[in-house]
Amino acid sequence: MFSAIGRRGVARITTAIVVSGLVAAGAVAGAGAAAADDAPSQQLGGAAATIDGLKTYDSAVIHGDGGDRKVSAGLFEMTVSGGGKLSTYCIDIGHPTKDQASYLETPWAQTSLGSNGDAGKIRWILQNSYPQVNDLAKLAQEAGTGELSEKTAAAGTQVAIWRYSDHVKVDAVDKQAELLADWLTDHAANVAEPKASLTLDQTAVSGKVGEKLGPITVHTDADSVTVAQGAGLADSGVKIVDAAGKPVTAPVGNGAKLFFDVPADAQPGSGSLTVQATTQVPVGRAFASSTGSQTQILAGSSESTVSASATATWAKQGAIPAVSAQKNCAKGGVDITAANTGDEDFTFELAGKSYTIGAGKSQTVTIPVAEDQAYDFTITGPGGFKKEFQGVLDCKTAATGGSTPTPQPSAASVGGASTGGTDTNLAETGSSSATPMIAGIAIALVVLGGGAVFFLRRKKSAGNAQ
Repeated sequence: MFSAIGRRGVARITTAIVVSGLVAAGAVAGAGAAAADDAPSQQLGGAAATIDGLKTYDSAVIHGDGGDRKVSAGLFEMTVSGGGKLSTYCIDIGHPTKDQASYLETPWAQTSLGSNGDAGKIRWILQNSYPQVNDLAKLAQEAGTGELSEKTAAAGTQVAIWRYSDHVKVDAVDKQAELLADWLTDHAANVAEPKASLTLDQTAVSGKVGEKLGPITVHTDADSVTVAQGAGLADSGVKIVDAAGKPVTAPVGNGAKLFFDVPADAQPGSGSLTVQATTQVPVGRAFASSTGSQTQILAGSSESTVSASATATWAKQGAIPAVSAQKNCAKGGVDITAANTGDEDFTFELAGKSYTIGAGKSQTVTIPVAEDQAYDFTITGPGGFKKEFQGVLDCKTAATGGSTPTPQPSAASVGGASTGGTDTNLAETGSSSATPMIAGIAIALVVLGGGAVFFLRRKKSAGNAQ
C-alpha cells in the first residue's frame, strides 16, 4: 500500500496484567489448561489474516508543514488463516506496516473509524472504485480521468481514502490517478458499516452444572456455519446443543443459538466451542493488528475462512465468573467484563479499588491504556484457569490533530524493487521484530502515558479460601 510515514509518536510499552484468582477456587477446580484461549484477543469473530505486502501501487505525495513526502499508494494483499485472500487499503497513514503482521477483522468502533465522521464515505469509495469496479475503462469514463491502469486506479483510490481516513493533504503523482481521487472525494457519500462476516454475541459464559449455559448467538452472512467442540468438553460429558436441547450435529445458520449442556454430575471445569464458515468478507470491514501494524480496510475478498470461539466455565457452587474483554476507544482503554452466575459474591481489586459482583450480576471495568501502547492481560485462577487478552490500543491515526507524519519514508522491499509494480513492498518499521508481549508473570507494571501504575490482585475474603 505505501511506504511508512514515520514511527509511532508514543513508544509502545508492553503491558502485562495478571488477575490472580479472578475465578473462585471452587469454581474452576480441575479445569486444567482447557480454559486458555487459543488466540488471545478481543475478537468476537471473523477473518484472521497475515499481511503479505503491497501488490498494486503507484506514487503519491503527502503535503505537510515539514514539506512534501513521496509515498507509495495502492493495494495490500493478505492471506487468510484457513484459506482465502484479501485486498486492503490503508486507513492509518502515519503508522508503519510490519512484515507478516497478523490481522483480525475488527468493528469500526475499535479503530480510528469509530470517531471518524467520514468513515462511511470511505466505504462508498471502496464500493465504487477499484478493485470492486474492475472494468477500468468504464470507471475512467464515469470519472472522466482518461485511461487508467490497475496501478493508477489503486493509487487514486488510496489517495481518496486517505483524505477521509487521515484527513491529510495528499495528491497522486499520476494525472489520471489524481483525477480519479478527486472524483471519488467529491462524490463520496456516507454508507453504513458492514456487518461482520461471522461473529458471536458473547465469547464467555458460565453457570452451574446441570444447566444449559448460553445462549451464544451466531451472526453471519455465510450460508451455513459448522460448530465444533473445543478442549475440555468431551472428557466432561458437556455437549453443544441448540435452543431445543438437541445436540448440534449439522451446520447452523444466521441467528442460531448455541448452548453448553453441562451434565449434573460434571466436575467443575471449563471448555470451548468454535464456529467456522467459508464466505466473502464484506467490503469495508476494518482489519487491525495486535502488533500495531497500520490499520487496513477491506477492498475485496475471495471465498475465505472465518471463525469465532466462545468459552464456558461451570461448577456446582461458589462464585462462577465468565471473563471477556474488548477495546474501548471512546474511553481510551480495554473493557474487562466479569459476569458471576454463581451463588456467592465474586470480589476482586483493580487499581486499588475493590469490586464485588453479586450472584447473577455482571460488571465492566475499563483499564486505561495509552494510545499506541501494547498490552497483555493475563487472567489466571486456581486449577489452571487462564484467560489472556493481547493487543495494541490503536484508536487514532498519527495525523490526528493536524500533525504531519514524519520522518521521510523509506521503502523496505521484500522480494522485489521498491518502486511501483506488483512486488511486495512493506513499510520500514525501524525494527526487525514485532513488539514483544509478556505473559504468565505474577505481578507486572502497567506504564501508562502519565506513569501511573496499576496492580490487579485477588482480594481475600471470608468464605473464599486462598
